[in-house]
Amino acid sequence: MPVTDEAIEKIKAMIVEGELRPGQRLPKEAELAERLGLSRNSLREAVKALSLIRVLDVRQGDGTYVTSLEPDLLLDALGFVVDFHQDDTVLYFLEVRRILEPGAAAMAAAVMRDEDVAALKEVLDRLPREPSLEELIANDLEFHRLIASGSGNPVLCSLIDGISGPTARARIWRGLTEEGAVQRTRDQHRAICEAIAARNPELARSWMTVHVGGVEQWLHGTLGGSTSAF
Repeated sequence: MPVTDEAIEKIKAMIVEGELRPGQRLPKEAELAERLGLSRNSLREAVKALSLIRVLDVRQGDGTYVTSLEPDLLLDALGFVVDFHQDDTVLYFLEVRRILEPGAAAMAAAVMRDEDVAALKEVLDRLPREPSLEELIANDLEFHRLIASGSGNPVLCSLIDGISGPTARARIWRGLTEEGAVQRTRDQHRAICEAIAARNPELARSWMTVHVGGVEQWLHGTLGGSTSAF
């Protein structure tokens, strides 16, 4: 195992075993390197790597701390990683959305607070009659984010947020090329919202499956073996 990977694993073990807790400051570099049997250089590289994925927070002049380790923080890097994947791999992300988002909609129908359901309706009402593509995409992303948040599961919400980037490109291209896509999106969003408001988890799940699956099916047909549009 490369020395940097070994250093990462040793710091990870300290966190997993409770020796280092969320928000706690790491021992000084020389002390920690000696305790773990590492060179200071390999320790620095490990700290740098762990700070990039939000496990550690390096504060200049203060020290290095374990972050809160909350799911939304740790999964924040997912969107960054996902954005490197383009072309036909966007289909894989749509497949993941088709698995995750119907479940999130069903959960939201069961547990979403009344005031959050009202906010979901307001998002739909804010969309102009003839929206620009930017307005449509922003509204769509907010709609899906509120449902994911309304599921009550922060890990699920973070995962859905993380894979929204590449699929947003698909929605933009869809809006540019497919006749009726805007009205269809409006109608499906309204049906999903009404199912959640009616506290009908299975209906919410079904409409979300139709909604996300429609984008995926359209993209399969549009790519047709060529991925240059993305």
